[in-house]
Amino acid sequence: MFSHVVIFWTDHEQPHTADELLAGIKKYLEPIPGVVHFSVGKMVPSPRDVVDQSYHVALNIVFANKQAHDAYQAHPMHQEFVHAVLKRLCKKVRVYDFE
Repeated sequence: MFSHVVIFWTDHEQPHTADELLAGIKKYLEPIPGVVHFSVGKMVPSPRDVVDQSYHVALNIVFANKQAHDAYQAHPMHQEFVHAVLKRLCKKVRVYDFE
């Protein structure tokens, strides 16, 4: 399995950016073929000091292998998401990929 975790920091000065980002992720990324597991949501507050609470939205996608991930990255819907949604709504993005 190949896991692709993406953490998004939206422009909190623009109202509803986290909701717009969630809608864009579901519209453009969820339908892309090759995904074994897809999960996206807003940060959940926690009293634990070890929990990063600075971000707004997180995405977790699991693929069968790295080749499926690479095909996802090159897919036209992923490219459209980056240009139409991500660049407009996000101030910062971090990606964690692991096998």
